[in-house]
Amino acid sequence: MSETLKRIKPLWLVVTVLLVLIADQSLKYWVKTNFAFGEEKHLAGNWFILHFTENNGMAFGIGFGGQHGKLILTLFRIVAVGGIIYYIIHQYKNGGHRGFLLCLALILAGAVGNIIDSVFYGVFFEEINRYHGGWFHGQVVDMLYFPVIETHYPEWSPFNPGEEFIFFRPVFNLADASISAGVIAIFIFQRRYFKKEETAEIIQPPSNDEAVA
Repeated sequence: MSETLKRIKPLWLVVTVLLVLIADQSLKYWVKTNFAFGEEKHLAGNWFILHFTENNGMAFGIGFGGQHGKLILTLFRIVAVGGIIYYIIHQYKNGGHRGFLLCLALILAGAVGNIIDSVFYGVFFEEINRYHGGWFHGQVVDMLYFPVIETHYPEWSPFNPGEEFIFFRPVFNLADASISAGVIAIFIFQRRYFKKEETAEIIQPPSNDEAVA
């Protein structure tokens, strides 16, 4: 099979992005319109919970500089998405590994998913928002919570002795998960994705002595 045929078709990259976006936005819309802020629903005991929260910043609820920081972050995300799209096209045209292209598609889908929240949710959900929104000032909806381990640091621990310890504490969404999956896969399979082309051995012409022999 030729290298061209081995490459993933552009349609599948588009389908990957669309599937992630549809799933991400559908879940966010359902949670936003059916949950009160802070409400949660236990799906698998105490270790898989839908917990409705929103954040004004980056992935997993990390904050960044108030309203001005929010605007800067949203604009940066839009520019970054443009860069990712350009890089995907460049990689495809130059025979990039199909696994690497799928990882980039996952990262792109996650970035676009959170951009939609930031750009539009401050206006589209103006009636039910807890905050003063507006274009480019929407908050990102998070709901996936996996507190798999809930315990306390031992009293002898040099870090936070006796305090509560929860793993995994951050509440996130499908867009965050898509970005994380893409980045982790690239890290794990980097040798496969960025394998250096083997250079063909150069056959040297025989020397005069070899030719005589």
